[in-house]
Amino acid sequence: MKLHTRILGNGQPLIILHGLMGSSDNWFTLGKQLAEKYQVFLVDQRNHGLSEWSEEWHYEAMVRDLVELIQDHHIINPIVIGHSMGGKTAMLFAGKHADLLQKLVVVDIAPRYYPPHHQTILAGLNSINLASATSRQEVDAQLALHIPALDTRQFLMKNLYRKADNSFAWRMNLPVITEKIEEVGQSFPENLHYAGKTLFIRGEKSDYITVQDEVTISTFFPKGQIATVANAGHWVQAEQPQAFMQVLLPFLEEA
Repeated sequence: MKLHTRILGNGQPLIILHGLMGSSDNWFTLGKQLAEKYQVFLVDQRNHGLSEWSEEWHYEAMVRDLVELIQDHHIINPIVIGHSMGGKTAMLFAGKHADLLQKLVVVDIAPRYYPPHHQTILAGLNSINLASATSRQEVDAQLALHIPALDTRQFLMKNLYRKADNSFAWRMNLPVITEKIEEVGQSFPENLHYAGKTLFIRGEKSDYITVQDEVTISTFFPKGQIATVANAGHWVQAEQPQAFMQVLLPFLEEA
């Protein structure tokens, strides 16, 4: 599948993969900063953003998409960064194609299985009748009945757009994501590992990477480092962007 990709800057290639229900737009501000030293590829994964939709939605397919992207753009020896779902894609890509990347950055996700835990969000999104919605405020008000947290709603509402007939629609493939949400939690295969340099960045307030996960990380990623960003939850790069960059940049720049 051809993935929609924004390319910024020049230099060492840096591929960034967003998380579930996100898009390349989530990384645009940090991408511009990174583009001062790197050629940054901001990717919309399948069923997200401006990339194509497909009934096939699992990490093997997302890894195939990434390989195709690298081949199409003739990208040599990139650094791959992935947040949450994007981190799972990046980990599997590294495990299967270690020769295609220089190093790996995984943001707030571990290589273990995660049970489905987005049911409330999905219920809220699926409850909205976009065909009858007349404004973004109306959609947000309906979403607030299920999701009180404003920051979460703002994140989700970035997916809302108007079609040519002026009706609203979601950028993400909500039916497939709802049906196959368990795919997002799949664990890293036990028969794989990645021996290259790897940095895991977790949020201090997040429970996605626990103390117990540190053992699993060291097993599959023997050169893995783990850094914690203070006062950050799961969306580390959005909640504490400066602190996130202070952790990320030294790892990117080291030989």
